[in-house]
Amino acid sequence: MGSSVLIQKALKIREDSIDSVLPGVTLPDPLPQNVQGIPDTILNPAELQITGYDTLEIVQRLASRELSCESVTKLAQKTVNCITELLPEHAIKRAKYLDSLPHPTGPLHGLPISIKEQFGFEKDQCGAIIFARTSQPQSVMHLETNNNIYGRTVNPFNRNLTAGGSSGGEGALVGFHGSPHGVGGDIGGSIRVPAANCGIYGFKPTPFRVGNPGGMGLIVGQEGIIRCIGPLAPSLSSIELFMKAYLGTEPWIKESYLAPLPWRPIQLPKKLKIGVMWSDGIVNPHPPITRALSLLVNSLESNPAFEIVDWKPIDHDKCWDITCALYWEDGGRRLQKVLRSGNEAPLELTQWLLEQPTIRPRTVEEALELKEARNSYRAMYNQHWLNTGKEDNHPVDAILSPVGPGCAPPHNQSKYWSYTSQWKLLEYPSVSFQVTKLDPSLDVRDDSYRPISKANEFNYELYPGPEAYEDAPASLQLIMRRYEDEKCIDILKKIEAATHDFKK
Repeated sequence: MGSSVLIQKALKIREDSIDSVLPGVTLPDPLPQNVQGIPDTILNPAELQITGYDTLEIVQRLASRELSCESVTKLAQKTVNCITELLPEHAIKRAKYLDSLPHPTGPLHGLPISIKEQFGFEKDQCGAIIFARTSQPQSVMHLETNNNIYGRTVNPFNRNLTAGGSSGGEGALVGFHGSPHGVGGDIGGSIRVPAANCGIYGFKPTPFRVGNPGGMGLIVGQEGIIRCIGPLAPSLSSIELFMKAYLGTEPWIKESYLAPLPWRPIQLPKKLKIGVMWSDGIVNPHPPITRALSLLVNSLESNPAFEIVDWKPIDHDKCWDITCALYWEDGGRRLQKVLRSGNEAPLELTQWLLEQPTIRPRTVEEALELKEARNSYRAMYNQHWLNTGKEDNHPVDAILSPVGPGCAPPHNQSKYWSYTSQWKLLEYPSVSFQVTKLDPSLDVRDDSYRPISKANEFNYELYPGPEAYEDAPASLQLIMRRYEDEKCIDILKKIEAATHDFKK
């Protein structure tokens, strides 16, 4: 069967699944640049109210029978975007079953959840309803979402900008309020970047805390860098709810490679020491991101519960070289073989990644040397972290950093990963979150700026001025050391409680 026939078959499955739920909906033509207001023209007031509920509130209302699982599932499907397949029959069947039970089953009873297309699913011990599978890029290795089957996923705040990747379908869908909760994967920024671009929360746990649910991909089997599965959601409480619910099922019993760690209560220091990384020393961020950092830092510096220090990045360019080589220890041969078998041309960002200078086929000996370089870098960076406590015996509790060198970039321009891939190689848990959004009067281009590197020059030219990034969220991330996942969430709670709401 030819590739064109397979593409048409996949598209028909998607369109049929959507048409079964959304017949006769008329959308504006052409679509506006910012599509966030479209649900207001389609949904009734009661439906709109439900789309604004937090995940925890939906679960509580379902458990109290105030909402039925069936109505919420239908509504979630009705507001969907950025999908590869809706699952109405599966979702409604499960919803009716859950509604028939005398008591709620599981901590996520009846909650509609969307998942990235590469993941399989069979059953859910937590009581959730999987209602949609969402888009991902060719190779599942872009910080954008575009492929030769479904096309490009765009940003709901500005269709001229990317939703991110590789979990871009999840980012756009949750950011559009078409799903109250999503599940994605992250091997270089693929949860945190879409969440940041689309104005929601995205959490990358420490590897081996969350299992890989039937995941497929071209780098399955390589263990140089371990992909993480994690949540994307509209609130931090939703992220925590998911982690508690999932780890509460003790998944390590059936998936023996997982760390046997439940979600643990922790005691934070009375005074939190936060290291602020204004730049990674290679690419300085665009004005909206620097302003977001300044807003947060200025607010925290006036709070006696926080100590703010500068974080000095160490050899982040070296980390990227190691990371790229570990992604494709075969030089990308497996990917190229798959593309040839489907008579499929590599997209621009696929080709860009494969052309990174450290990507080449390696012998077994060279692969071992590469992993030793990774381990040495991890040890060096861990000592660098500990050294921040030399004077006061209190190393920084967390790092506050950009998620990327700007807001969501224009399409095909997501070519700088190091603000997220850095922490993936180190296996540090991190959570991305929106601080504010682009302000055209404040985020002006500095024409006198002189780039500090070739990569910085490329990034600087991506910012002709704020008009190109209209309505774009400006997000940051909080980073912790390995297995400090709970601390990551709890410190961000403290930060958000102590700072102003800059999003409006």
